[in-house]
Amino acid sequence: MPPPRVVSLLPSATEILCHIGAGVRLVGRSHECDFPDAEVSGLPELTTARTRFETSAQVDRDVRAARGANESLYTLDTGLLAALRPDVILTQDLCDVCAIDLEAVRGIAASMSPVPVVISLRPMTVEDVLDDHLRIGEAVGAGIEAEEAVVRLRERMYTAMDYVPSFASGPTVVFLDWTDPLYVGGHWTPQLIERAGGAHPLNPTVPHENAGAAAGPIGQSLRRAGKSIRVPAEVLAAVDPDVILVCPCGLRLDEAIRETMKLREQVWWRELRAVRGGKVGVIDGNQMFSRPGPRLVDAFEFLVGVLNERPDVVPMEFPWRWVG
Repeated sequence: MPPPRVVSLLPSATEILCHIGAGVRLVGRSHECDFPDAEVSGLPELTTARTRFETSAQVDRDVRAARGANESLYTLDTGLLAALRPDVILTQDLCDVCAIDLEAVRGIAASMSPVPVVISLRPMTVEDVLDDHLRIGEAVGAGIEAEEAVVRLRERMYTAMDYVPSFASGPTVVFLDWTDPLYVGGHWTPQLIERAGGAHPLNPTVPHENAGAAAGPIGQSLRRAGKSIRVPAEVLAAVDPDVILVCPCGLRLDEAIRETMKLREQVWWRELRAVRGGKVGVIDGNQMFSRPGPRLVDAFEFLVGVLNERPDVVPMEFPWRWVG
């Protein structure tokens, strides 16, 4: 049997596919699948966005308007999808802001002959992300390679965790994945922060049902956080965190810095301990944290390095900077 032809409508799935050495099976991608560039840049794009970024507030209004009208935020080139004759389509049903609607993909796939397999990813935890490597590997005939890749990613995480003090309390962190309005990170991000030694009080992890206290290194995999949540400014100010990390979903580093600097126009922001102490870090939200793929391990190493004052642990080319 020839290798399956794969279409990915999800940037994180594209990264996973390439990370397990199966990028050569990719025949089409979404417009947001941009990494690794050498493997995906020449592939046909099947999606386009209905909205463009101007400001954080404008995107929030556009998203709310589209939801209110029950409209998709993306368009899918169904003719091109059929012409590519995929055997496997990779998509998601975790966030309707992040990719094409799952039911729309399934409906289109059902009309194709032969009908492709639709793999929908819905990771809520770090462990789910690793499991997705195995799911994709199995679907595209690269199961062994996927297992080996997961072993390497786990080893990197365990190595980074050796730099996290076991008994000392770490810094209080507010992680913002949008700035206007303010949203604090959820899903796997609070897990990563807590495992790196920090506390994330505005959206902490809680034990799974019947998991007991889920304390200690073994119990970490039994804890999870909810989705990203909107918080009022006064709630963030009341926490007065030691460190603020700003990583707006989908924004490049320069865009993220520009949106972060707008917050300095507000008195309550300037009075925060992290702001006064120069502990506001801005991260490229197009590349890091918002994509549940192999680079979450880079993000974890970054957190360990920053929260434990071990800059040598931060990956060399991690896209971030402190802002004044």
